[in-house]
Amino acid sequence: MKDTVKKAYLGIDIGSISTKGVIIDEEKNILAGIYLWTEGNPMGAAKKVIAALGEQIDHKEYKVVAAGTTGSARKLVGAMCNASIVKNEITAHAVGTTTLHPDVRTILEIGGQDSKIICVENGVAVDYAMNTLCAAGTGSFLSSQARRLGVEVEEFGKIALGSKNPTPIAARCTVFAESDLVHKIQMGHKKEDIIAGLCNAVANNYLNNIGKGKKILPPIVFQGGVSKNEGVVKAFADSLGEEILVDENGHLMGCYGAAILALGCGVEKEFSFDVAEMDFLTREVICPNCANHCEIICVYREGELIDSWGNRCERGEIKMGGDQ
Repeated sequence: MKDTVKKAYLGIDIGSISTKGVIIDEEKNILAGIYLWTEGNPMGAAKKVIAALGEQIDHKEYKVVAAGTTGSARKLVGAMCNASIVKNEITAHAVGTTTLHPDVRTILEIGGQDSKIICVENGVAVDYAMNTLCAAGTGSFLSSQARRLGVEVEEFGKIALGSKNPTPIAARCTVFAESDLVHKIQMGHKKEDIIAGLCNAVANNYLNNIGKGKKILPPIVFQGGVSKNEGVVKAFADSLGEEILVDENGHLMGCYGAAILALGCGVEKEFSFDVAEMDFLTREVICPNCANHCEIICVYREGELIDSWGNRCERGEIKMGGDQ
């Protein structure tokens, strides 16, 4: 048994499609990592991530002393984890990526249901854009087209690289893309050409929308689940005329950044892997105390109120520790 237990830091990135988590040491090395589907249940997914991370580390050697959360459900999961810091995705992705790639100038990210671009100067995010309105060109879009073509989405990239004549696919939106895809199938285009065309459409749709007006300068790092698709990586490289870097942990950059932020914030809070076994409940309360009628979200752990947010004035403040 070790004489001293080393400090470790946990980060969770919870989105609408996928939930990611890591544990890092004080040197920012990844000790444990996990990527799984949210499946419409952020609290359940967070519990699974925490349990999986707990199984991957030696508890006699490391103790988690602070947690950080990011993603669309960051406040909710932050309350569950007693997080030391809760940050938006732009900050978390920028911190994680610049830690591993200090000279990065542009971060391209395509996730399951949204996309973002982050422009970096001297290690600091100076500009960004996000797309959350249309699923065209995201991971969920590619997955649905893979099912239509009878191909595993994990094989998309390799199949696309075998194409010598990619089929042009209109991908301005999901409806147009699917209609055009069906038309091209009926016309007899080869499957590998259609798949390569879809990969090109994803890259072009991204650059013409998210990347429009942005200075896309090298080094360029591509991350998110779609970065594992070799066909899309090649499409970006061809369109931009630049090398596209894909980190082996690119799908974990958000939670990695959240863990680094927890390490650097200087606030240590008690964390327990028992969270994975606890009962959590959320309730929405309409505050009647003023004309704002704020929708306040209350989070309960084992029947006890642990956090709330949504009030726009002090009249809506809810005392912690109350029962359901």
